[in-house]
Amino acid sequence: MNYRFYNAKILTMKTADIMEGELWVQDDKILYVGEGSDAAAICQKISIDSILWDREIDCEGNLLMPGFKNAHTHSAMTFLRSYADDLPLQDWLTKQVFPMEAKLDGEMIYHLTKLAVLEYLTSGITAIFDMYLTPETTAKACVEMGMRCVQVAGTSGQENFEQSLKKMEERYHVLNELDPLHSYFIGFHAEYTCSRALLEQVAAMAHKYQAPVFTHLAETKSEVEGCIERHGMTPTKLFDSLGIYDYGGGGYHCVWMDEEDMDIFAKRDLSVVTNPGSNTKLASGIAPISEYLKRGINVAIGTDGPASNNCLDMFREMFLVTGLAKLKEQDAAAVDALEVLKMATVGGSKAMNLPDTDVLAEGKQADLIMIDLHQPNMQPINNIAKNLVYSGSKQNVKMTMIQGKILYENGQFAKSYDVDEIYRKANEIIRDLR
Repeated sequence: MNYRFYNAKILTMKTADIMEGELWVQDDKILYVGEGSDAAAICQKISIDSILWDREIDCEGNLLMPGFKNAHTHSAMTFLRSYADDLPLQDWLTKQVFPMEAKLDGEMIYHLTKLAVLEYLTSGITAIFDMYLTPETTAKACVEMGMRCVQVAGTSGQENFEQSLKKMEERYHVLNELDPLHSYFIGFHAEYTCSRALLEQVAAMAHKYQAPVFTHLAETKSEVEGCIERHGMTPTKLFDSLGIYDYGGGGYHCVWMDEEDMDIFAKRDLSVVTNPGSNTKLASGIAPISEYLKRGINVAIGTDGPASNNCLDMFREMFLVTGLAKLKEQDAAAVDALEVLKMATVGGSKAMNLPDTDVLAEGKQADLIMIDLHQPNMQPINNIAKNLVYSGSKQNVKMTMIQGKILYENGQFAKSYDVDEIYRKANEIIRDLR
């Protein structure tokens, strides 16, 4: 379909400057973005004779910008939302999460992922970086619903690791060819759930495919201390010594990183994916975001799963990134809101290897959102970009488009979704699991 968005404010994220103009979408790509309003002149500029519109949308002065990238999540954990709360991380995992997850099957994960996708769309999230138990059914749910999804393997020592590695390699081939909306990364759950032998095999696979690797990393102080007891070094140093990061990648959380760990991230051009909502709820600590930025480390933002957050809301995460950094540094100037907005869009695209989704520009994927500026929390209009971080909320998401398809608009989901059935299945699953 061909869309013409006009009378729009546009934040391309190439810079923080906001222009007034038009954005054209042809099929799945952005055809034009700029200040022009004369269709004939624009056609001449982009070397086409003319274009027929399936729909012309008057933005009424509202804001178009790239969609947010949720760079760390466990989508199907929607079934544990507000079920396992107010517990320390290890008790939360071992006494609540792992026993319940053991009862899941792929069909359940398929339906639970669909519920998460609905929530992502309401928050202006156009791509997710997911790690969960049955990647095939997660992929099926996301592709069917039009959600751009990058998955990462959650390999661990909880099963025969040779079999686990075989599955990961098979999925690396199959799921990277599944659909343009989907891709798959090599990864593992965390150091504390993997033996050294397993980590060495992960490193070998990364070298075989010259591929990046992602994992949960330095989430808690006890995790880091345990790794030092087991291996004589921090998790980051261990992974680097094994060659796991020789082809890039990064870590989720990265709360308890020392100077040498950060130097490794800078040297290897690794990405930090910070998860402030989850880290706050589980009392894991506050990540040293200012230090990462000083070193030029790419930072992205994730919600983590809906069992540890418990919502999939990028506006709340953005506020927490800057708010917690200011508390940690005792400096109200720490981690500028514009940097945070960059993390939620451009930084996520880099971490997820989605270079065609980072900014609004001709030839890029039409993954974009419209922000309603005609609401009290967005008025008066002083600095729109910063106001998104400090005052914006899900109520301001007027439209979410992925791959040139409008999947959420004015509070309504795409007609192809059976929303009531998605809700019914989620509630049925949790009843059956209890």
